[in-house]
Amino acid sequence: MSRADAPGTRPVPRAGARPARPSAPRAAGTAAGALDLSVVIPAYNEERRLGPTLDAVGRHLDATGSRWGSWEILVADDGSTDATRELVTVRRDSRVRLVTGSGSGNRGKGHALRLGVAASRGRRVLVMDADLATPVEELERLEKVLAAGGHAAAIGSRAVPGATLGERQHRMREVLGAAGNLLIRRTTLRGIRDTQCGFKLFDGDKARAAFAASRLNGYAVDVEVLRHFQRAGWPVAEVPVHWSHRPGSKIRPADYPRVLRDLVRLRFPAPKPADVLAAVLFLAMAVTLYSGRVLDPAHRYLTDSLQDQNQWEWFFAVTADNVARLRNPLFTDLQGFPGGVNLMANTTMPGLSVPLTPVTLLFGPAVSLSLVMTLGLAATALAWYRLIVRRLVRQRAAAFAGAALAAFAPPMVSHANAHPNFVVLFMIPLIIDRALRLTTGERVARDGVVLGLMAAYQVFLGEEPLLLTALGLLVFAVSYGIARPDVARAAVRPALNGLAIAAAVCLPLVVYPLAWQFSGPQSYSGIDHGSATGVGNSVRALLSFAERSLVAGDAGRADALSLNPTEQNAFYGWPLVLLAFAVATALWRRPVVRALACTAAAAAVLSLGPRVALPLTGVTVPGPWAALAGLPLFESVIESRVALVCAPALGMLLALAVDRLARARRLGAQYAGLLAVCLALLPLIPAPLKSGPRAPAPAFFTEGAWKAYVRGDETLVPVPLAEPEAAEALHWQTAAGLGFRMPGGYFNGPYGDGDRTGVYGVPLRFTASLLRDVRYTGVVPVIDARARAEAREDLAYWRAGALVLAPQRYEDRLRETVDKLVGRPGKRVAGVWVWDLHQGTHDGS
Repeated sequence: MSRADAPGTRPVPRAGARPARPSAPRAAGTAAGALDLSVVIPAYNEERRLGPTLDAVGRHLDATGSRWGSWEILVADDGSTDATRELVTVRRDSRVRLVTGSGSGNRGKGHALRLGVAASRGRRVLVMDADLATPVEELERLEKVLAAGGHAAAIGSRAVPGATLGERQHRMREVLGAAGNLLIRRTTLRGIRDTQCGFKLFDGDKARAAFAASRLNGYAVDVEVLRHFQRAGWPVAEVPVHWSHRPGSKIRPADYPRVLRDLVRLRFPAPKPADVLAAVLFLAMAVTLYSGRVLDPAHRYLTDSLQDQNQWEWFFAVTADNVARLRNPLFTDLQGFPGGVNLMANTTMPGLSVPLTPVTLLFGPAVSLSLVMTLGLAATALAWYRLIVRRLVRQRAAAFAGAALAAFAPPMVSHANAHPNFVVLFMIPLIIDRALRLTTGERVARDGVVLGLMAAYQVFLGEEPLLLTALGLLVFAVSYGIARPDVARAAVRPALNGLAIAAAVCLPLVVYPLAWQFSGPQSYSGIDHGSATGVGNSVRALLSFAERSLVAGDAGRADALSLNPTEQNAFYGWPLVLLAFAVATALWRRPVVRALACTAAAAAVLSLGPRVALPLTGVTVPGPWAALAGLPLFESVIESRVALVCAPALGMLLALAVDRLARARRLGAQYAGLLAVCLALLPLIPAPLKSGPRAPAPAFFTEGAWKAYVRGDETLVPVPLAEPEAAEALHWQTAAGLGFRMPGGYFNGPYGDGDRTGVYGVPLRFTASLLRDVRYTGVVPVIDARARAEAREDLAYWRAGALVLAPQRYEDRLRETVDKLVGRPGKRVAGVWVWDLHQGTHDGS
């Protein structure tokens, strides 16, 4: 999927020259005025060395048998204050010309070279220093390499076998030069040992393009230009040459810090204005989506999140508490007592919740969760944008459209209701990009190590998105390999080697947490999602519009076609599906388009689940997911979520389409195409997520009254117990600073000691089930001696210090039920009803 900069475009010179400069067009190749060779010599106060150099170069190029029939020498003066300019202008040979800039003063070697190369007309461009440290006769070695084909540049090198050295420079300069080359190889350029030898032969067109794109004025311009060649996919060869030190070097000790500064600028270039604008817009989009809560996260609740916001805030709070108290971050018994919660087997995102511990402790888990979801969503969009720009298209607007769809597609907006593990995916594009780098065969070891570290970090952000990414990449790789078998054959070996290195790096980092997840306390195998036939999408869901669609949303239809508002995993809408089909058809000849289309189609089909209902027929047929459903890891996946893979695939197809339209020659086709894109995307624009005022935690918890009822390792028992459908008690617990334990809760755990099937919450004991029935029916059951005995057994199992009933629906009937179970009435304390279970040792006031 990599792309190269388009070759063959001649840049417009950015600086003036002496009148001797010809006015003929300087197009390369067969254009009028083209020459065989241009020699560019940067010069600053070179009156002592320049004359002999010009004589030597001219004699060599005019020598009998020279292959250079037509040539020119351009001396690019950089504000010399001596007689350097006059040495050139007094020469009678019109082939030797002076090139100067419009300004004055010494601006640096890079600036001079940019002037000289821009003024060149040669099919080849030789860049050399004025000191003849490398004899001009070495030009023939470089030309042989270029003439043989396969390379766009041949650079003289002192560091490859066959190179010879005459007079050596000072030992300190050699050490500094070696250190600089090592730094360059490690940070900026791959595979080039000697970048600073000032003797380089380029393909003329590519040299002009590369130097025109350069920005550095100092000595690091050589690195910048060679980096441009590598990024454009133009091969560079190192050729051994003879080199001797010449006195009068222009590089001073004070220049080394400047060179280092320029290398840093190359490695970390300033973002382009378009990229900054994209980042700002993505952040604005995320803030708008969360506008109902982002300004007051502690007192606003995402109503469509059901109980997930309570759960995720609790995850952030308990992680911060474990870190602050130096407890095991993979386990807690604050919820689900006495069994506890295997935090690694739940989506706690320690990759963010751990580093955000100070924020959580200072400002509360609601603020941390809000920051993670808002900034994480914007960062995810920016990461997709970066991947699309690097791998697919040049047009920033096209990349923005594709990244916006990848990050803000309807399924992503659905999961934005407090599912940060499916929204904060900024590592996924980075992982994809690094995996693609492996296929080039360059720096396999380094990229494999980085990929392993990235994958390990993603495990601590979300394992299911990583699994879906691997599935999508596999489909993409197979599809692309079928389209380009030659590329696939060359890529297989380095890719497999890199993946082996990545696994060797990743596994030691995650083996203990994963062992805890799958075999530690409260671990489970698979998870029951509540449907024997699976929870796949329907075909209608893929073609319908999501509930939060600003234009075409239909809450009733979306609810009927999905598990709940947080799991609307399809809903791309039929206009986008038609657009994707049209794009794939129009651009089918491009292998990347075929691979992306196949990836999106495969993900959509897999998301239909193990049994697929054919629309309008009443017929159900086996789905391809049936082959994966029983495999390890896949057994816990909600299969409808596989459709999330479609979002980035469709986003990339959209980017390719917009980029193609932007380059269309006919305005009519351009406007028609862009109109079709707008009409397909308009129904997908999301409305801000629904939110409302949050019920405050009772003063009993916020003011610390609960402390009088909990002794040692006793628990507080909410009435009814917290469960996946009603987990407000988690909010009370976080409001109390996680100072007490409680039974029940909302998390994933095993069904029981003998059955490790995963369930949401905990298996209901007698008392929990009885109180749950009253919560939903409002009917007070018959409480007899057997019921009270069961309740005493449950309260002892939970080590209950007190039962607490907060204001809620059917409050009076719940209070009556507990009165009968405990055998005495509760007391009103700080806004709640409390039943002290210490057998009268506390007055309950």
